[in-house]
Amino acid sequence: MTIQFSVPVRNARSNAIEATVGANAVLKLYDLTAGAPADCVAAISGVVLATMALESDWMNPASNGTVTKAGTWACPAAEGVGNADFFRLFASDGITCHMQGTVGLGTGDISMDNNNIAIGQQISIAGFSITDNNA
Repeated sequence: MTIQFSVPVRNARSNAIEATVGANAVLKLYDLTAGAPADCVAAISGVVLATMALESDWMNPASNGTVTKAGTWACPAAEGVGNADFFRLFASDGITCHMQGTVGLGTGDISMDNNNIAIGQQISIAGFSITDNNA
């Protein structure tokens, strides 16, 4: 039998993500030139398209084991040109990586309305959520 957790435990685990990463996390969007790195410590080969300083409280409290982005995740002016297909989430130092995943046009771990990025373009994240579903 698979171990099952209660909703309060799943909520606590989900809320631990923001608590561990910390306030004022930094989100970077990339256009990868090679495949995705194996993990957050692995070197990344790609172009940084945008860097976003997230608000101090960047995730909503967990509900039914799911956390979603809080507030507006946006960058007033992109710094690169390319197709956003990958992200990394860093602590406020912009160096310590805690999470990475895919970016897509209405899909991916991070969903955007437009992932074809140009220098100076304003960027906003349409959707982001993480679910602890006892899997």
